[in-house]
Amino acid sequence: MKIIVAGATGYLGSHIIKALQQSDHTFQAIARNQTKLNKLGVGDDQIIEAEVTKPETLAGKLEGADLIISTVGITRQKDGLTYMDVDYQANLNLLHEAKIAGVRKFVYVSAINGQHMRHLKIMAAKEKFVDELKSSGMEYLVVRPNGFFSDMRDFLYMAKKGKVYLFGDGEFKLNPIHGKDLAAFIVENLDSPANDLEVGGPDVLTQNEIGELALKAFFMPTKIVHIPDWVRKMLVGILRTLTSSKFYGPFEFFLTMMAQDNIAPRNGVYRLKTFFVEEVDKVRR
Repeated sequence: MKIIVAGATGYLGSHIIKALQQSDHTFQAIARNQTKLNKLGVGDDQIIEAEVTKPETLAGKLEGADLIISTVGITRQKDGLTYMDVDYQANLNLLHEAKIAGVRKFVYVSAINGQHMRHLKIMAAKEKFVDELKSSGMEYLVVRPNGFFSDMRDFLYMAKKGKVYLFGDGEFKLNPIHGKDLAAFIVENLDSPANDLEVGGPDVLTQNEIGELALKAFFMPTKIVHIPDWVRKMLVGILRTLTSSKFYGPFEFFLTMMAQDNIAPRNGVYRLKTFFVEEVDKVRR
């Protein structure tokens, strides 16, 4: 089976490349800059030079592929591009070219509970593409991961200063996942008959427990400040009123995710506690 990876130079994409390198699959990766992929050990013959936001650069580049994996998306809007430009339209460009090339299956990475959060700018774009994918006639798989370990660094940034601030009582639960575990899960499920799979890490933790782990990584006493939830709601309203979606989009997403349980089927072996300790050790070297 020949696989093409889009979004290969991002956080998750790079982990998927590493997972494919350890598998028996033949693969290529789409990139506008070969350097990052070369550093991952990807050969020049495995690189497709294209820019997914420019459909003309994709023309004829997906021929012979059996499956596409797309992690294409942006957290913070940049280069004048919006969520609709990237999370929706760039993936739609890939889908259209995949259909022309006769690709059998399209695997797309969205987010946990995304289908229930279409009122958020980032999720509106992602789920609009999911709608297109479902009606495309192609085989497909939508992977919905919980938060990445890398997203949990925000807890470390607070813990480094001696206190962790949480909205509400801090008892909402989540099970974030390491990029390496998520990549392995995706590669293992390429032939899954399922169309929609949620996945999280091995540990289901409350926000309070995550804050405590972050503080312990710095050998700090447990100091967690709980801010009334009405403050969170007020912040979201102010940001939506006074700033553009380019600015408030990531904050809107984060503040909404922190106000609900996000629990997915447990998977993987990497623990958040270990990740926090390793991240703190890097800072101290």
